[in-house]
Amino acid sequence: MTQAVLSDHIAAAHGDARARALKGFKLGDVAFHVLTKSSAIAVLLLLGGVIVSLVHGSAPALGEFGFGFLTSQAWNPVTEKFGAGPAIYGTLVISFLALLIAAPMGFGIAVFLTELCPHVLRRPIGVAIELLAGIPSIIYGIWGMFVLAPVLQTTLQPWLINGFADIPVLNDLFAGPPYGIGIFTASIILAIMILPLIASISRDVFETVPPVLKEAAYGIGCTKWEVMRSIVAPYTGVGLVGGVMLALGRALGETMAVTFVIGNAHKIHASILGPGTTISATIANEFTEADGAMYTSSLIALGLVLFVITFFVLAASRLLLARIKRQEGR
Repeated sequence: MTQAVLSDHIAAAHGDARARALKGFKLGDVAFHVLTKSSAIAVLLLLGGVIVSLVHGSAPALGEFGFGFLTSQAWNPVTEKFGAGPAIYGTLVISFLALLIAAPMGFGIAVFLTELCPHVLRRPIGVAIELLAGIPSIIYGIWGMFVLAPVLQTTLQPWLINGFADIPVLNDLFAGPPYGIGIFTASIILAIMILPLIASISRDVFETVPPVLKEAAYGIGCTKWEVMRSIVAPYTGVGLVGGVMLALGRALGETMAVTFVIGNAHKIHASILGPGTTISATIANEFTEADGAMYTSSLIALGLVLFVITFFVLAASRLLLARIKRQEGR
């Protein structure tokens, strides 16, 4: 009888310990849920605060200039006439040109590292490419201003001007004296900066392709180019588009490197060799000198415009990725 009572006590003690353990697990789950939910809400609150601050700060300028602020080329702090046209134009053009240069190179580097490069060289080359992403942007700007711009001024830019002088459209696109600095130079610097991002993401995406798919293609006599075009590229299309869109987001907001070499001229030029400006470069150059309410509000309005452009670019990329996934049946 005593042994039975003792067994009951032991079972009850084990039951109580198990109940306490389960209660502790439940409390831990609740705490973890609250913590993660609070973090997500905090991000939304921070984003909402940024939007409210930008809208409130830019309200005087947008109220004064209206939608003409987006297209006007005026930027005169003395008369307090401001327009975002050149800054928006420069931001979009250099980002597009940078992607046009960096995307093919990034894909080529990724293909070389995953398919063609000897194994002993893959890691050193991969590390070297990733180190490019760790260089501060101001270093790129200084190098572009004192090294790249003089080289372009004496070599490539005169060749482009003379070579396309008799070709319609292209003679306007590559017109003017060879300044060295300008939209074209800023695009090259920006392309170098986003190249490691595109190459790294593309390489990681290419490595997710099942080896059996490539081996089957090689087994029926496909060349490396045919394997990349018909097997690897379709399989990794979503990842490649995502990497390009991430690079575009980086390019749209780049400040210091572009500021050094773009020329900072508030004017829209048909020639990409001419000086220009971007939204971020204008804000960085002039915010500390803004001594009037309208001047400050106009700069904040530029920040709001950049925020909207980035939002629509990211939204468009999400829609594009969703469409690609639907086409692939996923």
